Amino acid sequence: MVRYIAAGAAALLLGGAAIFWANTRDSGAAANGVLPALAAATPTAPDPGPLPDTVPEASAKTREERRFGRYDKDKDGSIAREEYLASRRKAFAKLDTNGDGALSFEEWAIRTTAKFAGADRDRSGALTRDEFATTAVVRKARPKPKCVCPPQAPAGEDES
Repeated sequence: MVRYIAAGAAALLLGGAAIFWANTRDSGAAANGVLPALAAATPTAPDPGPLPDTVPEASAKTREERRFGRYDKDKDGSIAREEYLASRRKAFAKLDTNGDGALSFEEWAIRTTAKFAGADRDRSGALTRDEFATTAVVRKARPKPKCVCPPQAPAGEDES
């Protein structure tokens, strides 16, 4: 029984507080000038001005730096001959199906015609825009950056 009385009293107090808050919010504080004074004292960031109409693009130098970084595998600031030719060797190895180190016309033609046939879904002998889009080289997803967080002490050990 005491619980019901306590719950009823709490509900009445909560309702009264809500009514009091609504009344002071609408008339009292704004009429006394409390809200405008508070708003004037709040610091605001300077207006940066209008936003540009177009999205800025990366400069050619930035693209070249990224391309340089992809080739510079050992990150020593220079691209050795082996680093430069590595991607071309991989592409050549994919085309050299018999592994003899020479790319014959037949090896190239088989791979190329198979790629075309795979893209030509409607077997019309010509690629539409959508079919041609499927022939684009699929790039590997960029690996997520590794966390460089400081090591944490195992649970239960004191760090002092």
